[in-house]
Amino acid sequence: MDPVTGALTVLSVVDGPGDASCLALSVDRQVLYAAGGTDHGLAAAYRITADGLAPLGRPVPVDGLGPAYVSVVGNRLLIANYTSGTVSGLRIARDGRLEGPAVVLGHRGSGPDPERQAGPHAHHVTPDPSGRWVLSVDLGTDSVRVCLPDPAGGPLRVRAETSLRAGSGPREVVFHPRGDVAYVLHELEPQLTVCRWDAASGHLYPTGEVALGSGDDAADAREYPSVALVPGDGRFVWAAIRGSNLITTLSLSDGPEKPRITDVANCGGQWPRHLAAGPSARHLYVSNEWSGDVTWFETDPESGRLRLAGRLDVPAAACVVLA
Repeated sequence: MDPVTGALTVLSVVDGPGDASCLALSVDRQVLYAAGGTDHGLAAAYRITADGLAPLGRPVPVDGLGPAYVSVVGNRLLIANYTSGTVSGLRIARDGRLEGPAVVLGHRGSGPDPERQAGPHAHHVTPDPSGRWVLSVDLGTDSVRVCLPDPAGGPLRVRAETSLRAGSGPREVVFHPRGDVAYVLHELEPQLTVCRWDAASGHLYPTGEVALGSGDDAADAREYPSVALVPGDGRFVWAAIRGSNLITTLSLSDGPEKPRITDVANCGGQWPRHLAAGPSARHLYVSNEWSGDVTWFETDPESGRLRLAGRLDVPAAACVVLA
């Protein structure tokens, strides 16, 4: 990645677990983790070197179906498995490699959408800013579960559950850098739910909603939000929306609790699935799955607005992270 222009250049290619869909970096940013598999999921670890990625051992079964998200929490790699509706945990060894067997937390419940919510569908798992809690977002049950890691290495332990609007299909939760505000992005309805986060008690309280998308009721394509990103300075929220292929910019100038849409830009491809930005957020990167590319944008530091700056062919690009 060119630090000035943001341009990407391919250095190497490495085989990953089949149909890899999600990536995460170790805390020291020296190891990359990938998970995938439409049937029985696998997770793999790679040492980041000057020449590319070096596999750290063989891929390890996650004991779940359809991994959708991975997150590093302490010495564990946590995997949200969409198809089986579970959250798996694999031990991370001192050298970064993964060790099984997986420990698994099962989700229960359903939602009103008979096609998408007949059962649980864990889609996102992430630690909160305090590092004490882990939040698991379930698209199938319209809820976010607040969990505690098991110090003995067992599965996560559910301590609270926040119900969201029925049929909205929550997909992921991201935190504002201030630490007491969270945003839940929904897939089945183009919206963002603003929440107050109480790290002392481990409770998430919805306080408002913001409609996303094109706002064109006559549009032929249904809109499916995929990912939200808050840069380190906490001034904006960027949200990617599949179907309409948009990136929405929401300003937080009125406060983290009051996001408002200030710009909508084309993603430069089709089916934007993931976003990434560097520490200074000078550039925003978009993985466009259906058009098979990663596009990048220059970001306006004052308004957060985006200007398309380039693209790189990456077949079926599902996730992008910056090391």
